Amino acid sequence: MTALAILGGVVLTGCGGPETTRAETLAPPGSPSPASSAPGSPSPAASAPDRAERPPTLAPGPAGLTPVFERRTPTGSPGRNDKVVALTFDADMTADQGPRAEAGEHFDNPALISLLRRLKVPATVFMTGRWAEEYPSQARSIGTDPLFEIANHSYSHYAFSTPCYGLPTVEEGEMRGEVERAFDAIRATGARQVVPYFRFPGGCYDDASRKALAPTGVTAVQWDVVSGDAFATDADAVAEQVLDGVEPGSLVVMHCTRSAAPVTEEAVRQVVPALRERGYRFVKVSELMRG
Repeated sequence: MTALAILGGVVLTGCGGPETTRAETLAPPGSPSPASSAPGSPSPAASAPDRAERPPTLAPGPAGLTPVFERRTPTGSPGRNDKVVALTFDADMTADQGPRAEAGEHFDNPALISLLRRLKVPATVFMTGRWAEEYPSQARSIGTDPLFEIANHSYSHYAFSTPCYGLPTVEEGEMRGEVERAFDAIRATGARQVVPYFRFPGGCYDDASRKALAPTGVTAVQWDVVSGDAFATDADAVAEQVLDGVEPGSLVVMHCTRSAAPVTEEAVRQVVPALRERGYRFVKVSELMRG
């Protein structure tokens, strides 16, 4: 059973939405990428080395739907080390939570980011546009550090399908704009390590939302390991849940929101050395997807 928590109109989920299958495949090397002109991808004027390092995306699914990635499947190829894991952190803030931030509520978690730096753990932060606007210096710091990459978590953190744990719902005609507005807000901070990946708020999506986002060229990124850190008060329990769930190629969802996920930093402090002791290497989503 997955974990879910809702507070003040925000869903912090390590739960996920509808189950998906990974029928999509990676676009062949050198083939045109749907993300080549999408928000978060390098400009056409990028140098050859930049183009070579373009973040990988998945090929569109059936009927051109936005593809969904949730775990790297081990290949068993001789000499390949599949003991990799991606830690991802959702930086959640909804469009209407400005007054709560002004009153002193912390939707950021700079201590967590500092810990990841000290431990030298690469990570992908899925950031809402509203979070980037509230904490521009932190967004810029994260997005200019090669250890990290920033992905899109929508502008408002409203749901892209319904029902979705009580979240307000984005109209289908506004979904593309939600993604583009978030990329604009993130880039406006000066962040450069921005990748063409998107995480549906609440993990909720359907074919209509996947179709609506197809023109953006993003790859939707879900997860296979729920940390349970949302509103948790027991760091040991969060760490245990992650350690029990991780397998080679796993993608873990956690949160970078101090007020709503207060024990994440301590849980990470336990998870990182334990997984390294098991022989795991930490990677960003782009590296996990690249395979």
